[in-house]
Amino acid sequence: MTKLKIAYSPCPNDTFVFDAWAHGRVPDAPRIDVTFADIDVTNGWAEGGTDDHDVLKVSYAVLPWILDEYALLPCGGALGRGCGPLVLTREAGAGADLAGKTVAVPSERSTAYLLFRLWAAESVPGGVGDVVVMPFHEIMPAVRDGKVDAGLVIHEARFTYRNYGLHCLADMGEHWESTTGLPIPLGAIVARRSLGAETLLRLAEAARTSVRMAWDDPEASRPYVLEHAQEMDPKVADQHIGLYVNEFTADLGEHGYAAVRGLLTRAAAEGLVPPLAPDALSFP
Repeated sequence: MTKLKIAYSPCPNDTFVFDAWAHGRVPDAPRIDVTFADIDVTNGWAEGGTDDHDVLKVSYAVLPWILDEYALLPCGGALGRGCGPLVLTREAGAGADLAGKTVAVPSERSTAYLLFRLWAAESVPGGVGDVVVMPFHEIMPAVRDGKVDAGLVIHEARFTYRNYGLHCLADMGEHWESTTGLPIPLGAIVARRSLGAETLLRLAEAARTSVRMAWDDPEASRPYVLEHAQEMDPKVADQHIGLYVNEFTADLGEHGYAAVRGLLTRAAAEGLVPPLAPDALSFP
């Protein structure tokens, strides 16, 4: 079988999950050709419909636009508790009311943005002002330097924002969990439905085996993780993996699927995404 093309981010959770598969250590797994890309890029590829990758890491928030063409794999993604995006400000307690304020976000198609919009609908009665999209690594410096009033941050920024002298105004994941009791859906693995049911099942099994192999021998993945961690402190990389790679990565299960449906149903009710078809999350 020719190699399947897969795209995921260089973030530690993705390289940890896919290390064994990418390096041919998963028995009987389809061979893959890896492209590294930021999730905002892969979201655009999936939504545009012109990309030639067979498997993509995308935001759960983009699923309503792509599920006709792509199937959600029940494993390999990022979904958990205590791992949500944060809203940061320059001063402690500053801008408790973000009405009319400028907020930097990493993407308007991200799960982080959906969670932010759902939080703001309840917590910012006047509505936020301008929303500015910028690469996530530029957001904290922009808040620190006063270019924006607040920033919505993701990934390892949860561990490093204090290094920029910033303060957490609100935790989107904490708000989501307290209002729903559900884990937080962040990043999903999707594959083209045109690959067929047999191949989709093999892809899911390969992803599931790859993450279990990483758990069994964490040191095996360390060179791959640190090579692509963009000069991230190894301790931060370990924290990143510990937070975003969990039981839901191996299998979404009942609670994982409930979280995904809950997020997208709420977002559709707010007019943020199209409604999901009843069988849209079915696999394969």
